Amino acid sequence: MEINVELFLQTLPIMLKGMVGIFAVTGVIILGIYLLNKLSAVSLKKKKDDTEPKE
Repeated sequence: MEINVELFLQTLPIMLKGMVGIFAVTGVIILGIYLLNKLSAVSLKKKKDDTEPKE
């Protein structure tokens, strides 16, 4: 079995684009989850403040 180094080097840019795409999508998902957690925490706090009896 021969290893064709020239062909391997030609595939590296394609692999790089794929890895960058994977990390970009992962980053967008993490950012979306972070924002949803922040928004729901504000919503829950506001809801809790509204339901507490006022003195």
